[in-house]
Amino acid sequence: MSGNWPWFGRPQPPVVADAQTADAAGLAAIHAASFERGWDIYEFEHLLADRMVVAHVARPGGRGSPTGFAMSRLVLDEAEIFTVAVAPAARRTGLATLLMQHHLARLAAAGIKKVFLEVAEDNVAARRLYDRHGFVEIGRRAAYYARKGGAAAAALVMERSLR
Repeated sequence: MSGNWPWFGRPQPPVVADAQTADAAGLAAIHAASFERGWDIYEFEHLLADRMVVAHVARPGGRGSPTGFAMSRLVLDEAEIFTVAVAPAARRTGLATLLMQHHLARLAAAGIKKVFLEVAEDNVAARRLYDRHGFVEIGRRAAYYARKGGAAAAALVMERSLR
């Protein structure tokens, strides 16, 4: 028999690849499940069509709907990570780490020297992810992220060198 054994219901390992405009609906669904104000399909279509935007998606076994993604905009030799999100069912599996490793490696290969991002101060999981990947806080925007029924959260501005 060949190496194509059936998976028998076991989760297939994720494969990370470049995102395509056809992924917009899947990315919008993940984003809506991850943030208070999710971006819609049209926003994702616009971003994915922009040649200065780099996005990577993870799919189980490399097929089907995305289970997570990372997206950045390039400006000269710098990049800003717009968003990293993982579908609720795929969280706490190491998928965000896999996406960040792939995404940062691709940014470095494209000649990016510095990467910036903003994260809500109260987003503990994202802050841990970024800390593990060498990002350091360089600034703060008070009351930046509105919260339903609560006080707005500060945005932490973070940076990492890819040199």
